[in-house]
Amino acid sequence: MNKSIIHLDLDTFFVSAERRLDSRLQDKPLIVGGIGDRGVVSACSYETRKFGVHSGMSMKVARQLCPHATVIKGDSSVYTKFSHEVTEIIKSRVPAFEKASIDEFYADLTGMDKFFGIKQFAHELRQTIIKETRLPISFGLSQNKIVSKIATGEAKPNNELYINNGEEKSFLAPLSANKIPMIGNKTFQKLLSLGIRKIETLQQMPVEMLETVLGKNGRIIWKRANGIDDTPIIPFHERKSISAERTFNRDTTNMQQLQATLVGMAENLAYQLRRGDKLTSVVSVKIRYSDFHTCSKQAKIPYTSADHVLISRVEELFKQLYTRRLLIRLIGIKYSGLVGGHYQINLFDDSEKMLGLYNSLDRIRNRFGEHSVVRASTYGGTSVGRGTNPFNGEPPVVLAHRHQ
Repeated sequence: MNKSIIHLDLDTFFVSAERRLDSRLQDKPLIVGGIGDRGVVSACSYETRKFGVHSGMSMKVARQLCPHATVIKGDSSVYTKFSHEVTEIIKSRVPAFEKASIDEFYADLTGMDKFFGIKQFAHELRQTIIKETRLPISFGLSQNKIVSKIATGEAKPNNELYINNGEEKSFLAPLSANKIPMIGNKTFQKLLSLGIRKIETLQQMPVEMLETVLGKNGRIIWKRANGIDDTPIIPFHERKSISAERTFNRDTTNMQQLQATLVGMAENLAYQLRRGDKLTSVVSVKIRYSDFHTCSKQAKIPYTSADHVLISRVEELFKQLYTRRLLIRLIGIKYSGLVGGHYQINLFDDSEKMLGLYNSLDRIRNRFGEHSVVRASTYGGTSVGRGTNPFNGEPPVVLAHRHQ
């Protein structure tokens, strides 16, 4: 049986959310992100793109390119709420779906032709989302995730595109090669230097040649160019989480030790989120006292993977939770409500300098190990794995950090 995979993507989601809140912003150039000159563009309307504005750009440059645009500091709590609204609609109508990010979804509609036409079902699903959330959304429908995702991009803005079985290669052929997911600017420039601009050229090349040029990714890119993809739908579960716990050798009330351990765990888990391209929307803290009484407290937050946001919330929850003033045997942290997504959603409050710092620190951790860089507030603490790093037993690089 041929599969039917739909990919849905909310159009310029943060911009659309702001326009839902204020209808006067409709059809006007709009930029969402950090409002200072050192801020970064998180999202921009189609009206600004013809001036060269794009996400990830310095806000200062964006203002120069499109000085008549309205600039709004994003509110991630609002976007999280609107994303949940869309998620609930899809959940109520589709047996299994994947939430790939805060504004992007996949669903397997295979076999639904037995009950009603798949195209009609997909169309009605999109219309329901638009009607109930007042947010524009586009979709692509084909036999696999990659072709559907590319089709969604071609359908935008606020439209839908169906690729019939057997027509995948002819649909992809005239498109630019950088429309294929995983072909970034660096890879695209390499392809251009070889005279490869269109997907059609990739389709005609021997796969071995692409492997020679692009390494192990060459075969994947060749398959995608030919519309071949067997990536499964990863069902969305609200309870998906990552966590860490520390049981102390001796029960303690040493606040400096507890603080260092909490911050160390929160920081490490935040790095794990970013490394896995994940964002969390629920933070939980657990305490087990010396008498084995265990209590926990959690808080819903706007989607994030930022150390400074998560550490602050962890410390706040711990202060609310630690009321018995007894010796503590164990403390734990859990981040749940995970979705796919990058650091972009945190840019409303952060400067370009802050984003650069996170990227630089994560590159060091990726190369030398997750404990190779630590905050000064955690150095000397007793959290698991903190004290040495992969540099032949040398102590880790310590960041002097003023925590607020």
